[in-house]
Formats: sequence, structure tokens, C-alpha cells
Amino acid sequence: MNRRLAMLAGTAAAAGAAGAAVAWWRRDSPGREAGAEIWSLQFDRPDGTRLVLADFRGKPLLVNFWATWCPPCVRELPLIDRFQNDQRARGWQVVGIAVDNLQPVREFLQKHPVGFGVGLAGIEGVDLSRRLGNSSGALPFSVVFDRRGDVVQRKLGVIQPEDLAQWVTTVG
Repeated sequence: MNRRLAMLAGTAAAAGAAGAAVAWWRRDSPGREAGAEIWSLQFDRPDGTRLVLADFRGKPLLVNFWATWCPPCVRELPLIDRFQNDQRARGWQVVGIAVDNLQPVREFLQKHPVGFGVGLAGIEGVDLSRRLGNSSGALPFSVVFDRRGDVVQRKLGVIQPEDLAQWVTTVG
């Protein structure tokens, strides 16, 4: 009887561990396919040129989804811009994906220029952010890619200096 109970307990523990592993994988897996897909994407820039995301592969990359009509997005842009300037020498790159239309973005950037590339995604940017793990589709939303091009961090909401410091430490 004790042996049977031990075998049952062992089987239950193994099943529980397998279930936990599957749950962890599912929790972590949103964005894996889109993370690979993102490198084939291109966006129009406000200046009429193209933003080709494949050009950013091979270095740490922060992709920030934002809009001119989103006050938290606008509030965090100067911090992200300083991050780009401060970390450029360490290989970091930043891309802003505007979930917005051309004219408001162009006008905004004329008043508040940034030193990183901005691509115009329009409302389709919400779908892309969802595929990268932003289940609510809310803004701002940021994704960090490592040098291999894999998604390593996600952040819904305003980026804080502590987030950036942690990403530099963990991603490189």
C-alpha cells in the first residue's frame, strides 16, 4: 500500500510539474512568433523614407509603441530619447512605432524631435503590439530584443529609469 501511494504521489508530482511547465511556456510564449516576424517589417517614416526593422537586428533594440494622443506615451519619449543617446555607444538602438497618423506625428516631431527612428504603423500597430505580448492593446508598450533578435523584455505602461537600467544590465 505504501509503495502504491508513493507511486501515485510521484505521478501526481510529475503531472503537476508538467502542467506548470506548460503554463509557464504559454505565459512566456506570446510574442515569440511576432518576435521573429518583426524583422521582416517596414514602416513609412514621417519624412517619407522607410524604416526597415531588419536594419536593427544584431544589437539590443528597444521598440516603443506610442501615439501623439497618448499622454503617458508623450511623457516617456524624452526619457527614451536620452536612453538612446546615452546607450548608443554600447550598441543600443531605439525604434518608435507610432500608432497614429502621419500629420499628427510629423507635427509632434517638429515640436519635439527625437534622435531615434520612428515608423508609422497606424492602428495596425495595436495588432502588432498584441502579437508581441500586449494582450490589452494599450499604450505605451515597449519590447526589448537582444542581439540575437529574441524578445527578452516587455513593458506595458510608462518606462521608468529603473526599467532601462535593468534592461541594460540584463541584455547588455
